[in-house]
Amino acid sequence: MAVAGNLGFPRIGAGRELKRATEAYWKGELGEDALLAVGRELRLRHWGLQRDAGLGAIPSNDFSFYDQVLDMACVVGAVPERFGWEGGPVPLATAFAMARGVSGPTRGAGGEVRPGTEAGVAPSGVPAMEMTKWFDTNYHYIVPELHRGQRFELASKKPVDEFREAREAGFDTRPVLIGPVSLLLLGKARGGAFDRLSLLDTLLPVYQQLLAELREAGAAWVQVDEPFLALDPPPEGSLHDAYRRAYAALREAAGNLKLLVATYFEGLRENLETALALPVNGLHLDLVRAPEQLDQVLAHGVPEGLTLSLGVVDGRNVWRTDLAAALEPMERARKALGSHRLQVAPSCSLLHVPVDLSLETALDPELKGWLAFARQKLDEVAVLARALNEGRDAVRTALEASRSQVEARRSSARRENPQVQARLVSLTSEQARRRSPHTERRSAQQARLGLPPFPTTTIGSFPQTGGIRRLRARLRRGELDEAAYETAIKAEIERVVRLQEGLGLDVLVHGEPERNDMVEYFGEQLEGFAFTEHGWVQSYGSRYVKPPIIYGDVWRPAPMTVRWITYAQSLTDRPVKGMLTGPVTILQWSFVRDDQPRSETCRQIALAIRDEVLDLEAAGIGVIQIDEPAFREGLPLRRADWAGYLRWASESFRLATAGVRDETQIHTHMCYSEFNDIIDAIAGLDADVISIEASRSGMELLDAFVAFRYPNEIGPGVYDIHSPRVPGREEMEHLLRRAAQVLDPAQLWVNPDCGLKTRSYDEVTPSLRNLVAAARVLREEVGAEG
Repeated sequence: MAVAGNLGFPRIGAGRELKRATEAYWKGELGEDALLAVGRELRLRHWGLQRDAGLGAIPSNDFSFYDQVLDMACVVGAVPERFGWEGGPVPLATAFAMARGVSGPTRGAGGEVRPGTEAGVAPSGVPAMEMTKWFDTNYHYIVPELHRGQRFELASKKPVDEFREAREAGFDTRPVLIGPVSLLLLGKARGGAFDRLSLLDTLLPVYQQLLAELREAGAAWVQVDEPFLALDPPPEGSLHDAYRRAYAALREAAGNLKLLVATYFEGLRENLETALALPVNGLHLDLVRAPEQLDQVLAHGVPEGLTLSLGVVDGRNVWRTDLAAALEPMERARKALGSHRLQVAPSCSLLHVPVDLSLETALDPELKGWLAFARQKLDEVAVLARALNEGRDAVRTALEASRSQVEARRSSARRENPQVQARLVSLTSEQARRRSPHTERRSAQQARLGLPPFPTTTIGSFPQTGGIRRLRARLRRGELDEAAYETAIKAEIERVVRLQEGLGLDVLVHGEPERNDMVEYFGEQLEGFAFTEHGWVQSYGSRYVKPPIIYGDVWRPAPMTVRWITYAQSLTDRPVKGMLTGPVTILQWSFVRDDQPRSETCRQIALAIRDEVLDLEAAGIGVIQIDEPAFREGLPLRRADWAGYLRWASESFRLATAGVRDETQIHTHMCYSEFNDIIDAIAGLDADVISIEASRSGMELLDAFVAFRYPNEIGPGVYDIHSPRVPGREEMEHLLRRAAQVLDPAQLWVNPDCGLKTRSYDEVTPSLRNLVAAARVLREEVGAEG
């Protein structure tokens, strides 16, 4: 019999219980035992949902209080020395410190102040570990830190403990581990570059011990995630040899424990032979992202005894599965292998979709019929497995309901707008090109703005206080009219403007108090978008987002930001930035329609943003920032596919920005991604100023500029806003001096890594005061040298 399985379930809770409990713990309002109890309740609930849906392969250890990569680093004892861990079980507080940093100076057992990570920098707490995007998703993971000669040990038995917890509650689960090869490749070399895979032989005994303990605990299967099997090989080491050595060792330790290697987000391609030769019992294939690989696997020949897990339900998007279409490849596999060698599953973990569509009582009924969230996708998996085992007639009602909804969506007039289509057809290359080169624009902009060296600014948002959130909630509930709401928002904007003036910032922002989310806010004012009430998805830690759903052609019926930005500009003589989200990020951070190319949807969004940019310029705004934090995230996982994406993504950004005059300064912002290998494409965006994350990585991103002469201006972030710690002035000076060694000081701006929305004013105000002070020190140094 084919088995219905799952690779992972959203951990956040249908009511965002995990967020509330975790943040209460961080504030000291909830004890550790109470937090652990919330985690246990969520795990039991989610195991029950999956069992009740009819799944036979239910994951455990897919739950995390913060991030699954961080958890696996703790399991193998990869805890950086600065966090004071001295062996033994890794405490929860230490794991949170690794993710978020520690505020204030920390002291050793003898009372001595522990040093920071950078020599010559006064200690100001302990910096968090680096954070970056999980492949091409908007989920962020904590990057393991690796160094030569690193030792590992089994320092957390979380996978074993949660398997036992499930068994005691009556659930037979399949523990999920990040595989040893992928764990090393997810990490970063510290203390000098080296081959990360050289640590494999030291790491494998820990995995062997872990598998032995899972076997002793009674596990029948273990899911080992190896997403790098579906990616290009890393430049160092031999990926194929690493996988062969790793799984020979794991097979030896596993005994009668069955191993399922899970790949996702791409196809195996040149790694197919390596994957099929591994001494494992199962192999998961993502047939949503790479449907062609099933026929390639079958043509190659599936080793005797190997089970295929077929990921035919989209774990990355919210559209209802066309069940009849999904059954076709599965039936080919059944003919070749038999049902008993097949598992049916989502394409990847359901971490990337909302929890339960049934909670959406206000969603348009027609649109709701086109959708499936995590809980509904479990039902789809179960129906497909039953169809394989009992035939299509056994699930005829479900197949007919699927067919009806798929056809209704395909024939709906709501998907298309003739005016939008006509505008796309009439586009010319001139519309995606600035009028003059940056050297000429820079002179015009400086004459207009009159900025000092090392100009200071922020990325856009200021803290979203409880009071601001309550204002929006009262407006939604009808307890506050529009006039009263606008008065309150204007008062908040004025407070933020006066604060920035008092701190001495050079280019101000209005603080975005009227905005809920940087994508949702714009989607609510554009046609072609739908919105949910409970469609939350984890981005990192306790930061959740509610992505809009793009179901039709996108266009802008009216200006979206002009009244707020022009009001802020009326309060001050200093320039105030117009703040917009870029077309690529709106695309990436939405659930995107799958009935036309993503490139076409992106161009539609770009034209809508272009209209807003031109309206801001006409209203007298001289600095306009179009954020693209998801630009690198959208890059295909295979290098061979990069050129096509970069062509249309870059064109879309320029289409949104290139209509302005030379004296209007265009900024963009990108964060928490690796840019070094696409730096030429970043330059090709032709933004006048780009701000990027740099503090967590210690200005590592600047390595790209050693060989590449970046032509425009750049603000490498000197303040890590994803940590509660307040960085000192000297720390920021140190980072700026590092930047000035690589770039012309005349190119440099001074800014935080990202927006300040998630931080408190108690953290933001002193941090920005230190940022401005550091910029002034650098100005004096440059002036003295001059």
